[in-house]
Amino acid sequence: MEFWTEPQMASIHKMLNPRSIAIVGATPRMQYGGRFLAAALKAKDRVRVYAVNPRYDEIMGVKSYSSVTNLPEAPDLVGIVVPYDQVLDVLQESHRKGAGSAIVISAGFAERGVDDRRDLQGELAAFARASGMRISGPNCLGLANVKDDIWATASSRGADGLTGPIGLVCQSGATAFGPFLVRAVENGIGFSYIISTGNEADLDFTDFARYLLDDPETRVIAGFVEGFKRADKFLEVAKLAAERGKPIVLIKIGRSELGAQAARSHTAALTGADARYDAIFAQYGVIRVQDYDELLEVAHLLAHTPKPHVPGIAVVSHSGGISSLTADMCGQAGLDLPPLGQEARAGINGILKGFGWAANPADVTGFANSESFPQIMEHMINDPRMGTLVVASAGADAQAQQVISQRDRTDKGVVFLWTGSRDAKPGLTQLKHARIPIFYTPDKLARGLQNRLAYHTWREHRLADGFAAVPPRTAQQDAAVAQALGLGRPTLSESESKQLLAAWGVASAREHRANSAEAAALAAEQLGFPVALKVDSPDILHKTEAGVVRLNLGDMAQVRAAYAEITANAKAYLTALPLDGEGVGGGDRAGGNPSGHRAANSPPPPPSPIEGEGVDAANAIARQARITGVSVQEMVRDGLEVIIGVSCDPQLGPVLLFGSGGVMVEVYNDVALRRCPITRAEAEAMIAEVKGARLLQGFRGRPAADQGALADTLVRVSHLAMHMERHLAELDINPLMVLPSGQGVTAVDALVVLHGP
Repeated sequence: MEFWTEPQMASIHKMLNPRSIAIVGATPRMQYGGRFLAAALKAKDRVRVYAVNPRYDEIMGVKSYSSVTNLPEAPDLVGIVVPYDQVLDVLQESHRKGAGSAIVISAGFAERGVDDRRDLQGELAAFARASGMRISGPNCLGLANVKDDIWATASSRGADGLTGPIGLVCQSGATAFGPFLVRAVENGIGFSYIISTGNEADLDFTDFARYLLDDPETRVIAGFVEGFKRADKFLEVAKLAAERGKPIVLIKIGRSELGAQAARSHTAALTGADARYDAIFAQYGVIRVQDYDELLEVAHLLAHTPKPHVPGIAVVSHSGGISSLTADMCGQAGLDLPPLGQEARAGINGILKGFGWAANPADVTGFANSESFPQIMEHMINDPRMGTLVVASAGADAQAQQVISQRDRTDKGVVFLWTGSRDAKPGLTQLKHARIPIFYTPDKLARGLQNRLAYHTWREHRLADGFAAVPPRTAQQDAAVAQALGLGRPTLSESESKQLLAAWGVASAREHRANSAEAAALAAEQLGFPVALKVDSPDILHKTEAGVVRLNLGDMAQVRAAYAEITANAKAYLTALPLDGEGVGGGDRAGGNPSGHRAANSPPPPPSPIEGEGVDAANAIARQARITGVSVQEMVRDGLEVIIGVSCDPQLGPVLLFGSGGVMVEVYNDVALRRCPITRAEAEAMIAEVKGARLLQGFRGRPAADQGALADTLVRVSHLAMHMERHLAELDINPLMVLPSGQGVTAVDALVVLHGP
């Protein structure tokens, strides 16, 4: 699928690199239209700036035109600051004039949460797609080409910033031109572009990120994101970013329900389950951070330090307490501070002469502010086990210059932990001007270094392994999908679910379906005792709760009695269900294990009689027609229980879940998540993530389980999810029994939920 076209990228280029700008709604008052004009005029020696407002002949020293039509040229960029109900007219007029792109500052669209405003925003999107004149916004504050000092923004924060290799894309304009810009200037962190996207009627975060991947002056993409309109576009950008070696660092809000609610009310963006975002960001090499400072510091670190050739961190400070705390934070982040080699220790001790300590971390006392400090740093950074040097101090200009010179002499990363006042000028100012990455707290330093190491390690493995690809569906799989869809209901019974899974090579326990007690007894004898009996019905998902499961039945008499109990309990359970279908969902498994992995898609209620009398009885009869029989299954022994599931996130698409089996999956949430599809290496990584899966290696005399077959099954289920992406709402295999090594896996219970009509 082609997500981006050359004309689209050309329109974005004109938006970000305009040679001419028209501001419709310009005004001499320092409101949105006035601020936009004032900011644009900062580049009037390089950019032709036009004011458009029929109420004025001149604004801020430039001629004001009555309409876009009357402009002397077709502008590259039109800034629109008019009431919401006039925006579409201005866009259409601008397109007729031949304008290249537009920024809609105007608010009052989908963020208002009412249908007519959402519809109007949809009209803007349709216009952009049809016309080819692409739009940023509405409800945004514009953008800035910082590297060329062109500010097309209605922000009240002014139009000034530092040039650097970080491209910033924010859905919130007030955040982009507020805390991010202010903190970046304060900390000497430079941007190539600052882009606010607002409601994203047309262009979204991924579109601008895609453009920045082609920009040679942007090395890192930083973002503030509330939600993604299309996960597949975002993941494609992440793949391309990995290929280009341009890290993506994000704040993704919605970690709490309060944050998720705020996102919906602010930009009408939906947020998915937060754990899924964490997992998928890690899967695709996207670095997620917590706050403004961390985003800027981590992006700056990635932009201004090379890939570490070895993971070791060397820490040197004037203070034993500071160096020890820094080492503690690095250790908690999983970083390695290797001991210094003999040569480095001898060299440093020769300088210290009994004062301080030659170690890692190194407490060099007053030598941190001496002419000997460069030799100390040299000894530490030249140790072959060290890939990065951290200087934790607050020296004046002389120390800062020594650190800068050391950075310039090495191909390893040099980072500064500033321990003095943030308002200090000596030393700190030099470090900022030299673009030395600076952190102010040991914990953020450690997280930043961990993010840097994790990113480069991930990218190295990803480039070697590649991203997952999905094979085409086979004829057998086509037939299985058609059969499932042909049932005409969203919930499949257990046997129907297993039939679907079988087309993707997921084996199930041997079973026979019986419609009488005697048939069940004969089936059990054929399978071999002991057996399990379970009702087979798309309407009964909580099998244990409904009393329709019996395990370890040892003879035919027990089977006959169990059959009678199960059918009676099934009829009673179905009769008691609410007529509207509420409360139908979730499910317990043959072993009495709750899945904990259910969608809210409940099966629709069967038709009820028109007459009021006998509704309960008639409803029970209708529901009983959905009992397809009683399943007689072999008892699968010598296996370890795990769960495999798929849920289709409205933003992220199909997400694969793997977890330890039984109640542990719910009690401890012991699961791993990935976006489908996955590679075999990703399947193995999922298994390694789950603590309970350590039992698969063999425990207290138990044989090792077939982890290879489990990994293959995870891959195949991820393919099923992609093959049925438009139809699948949720899938559960719980439990999946992982048999001893070489014997494969067996699905004991399964549930498939499809999207309703």
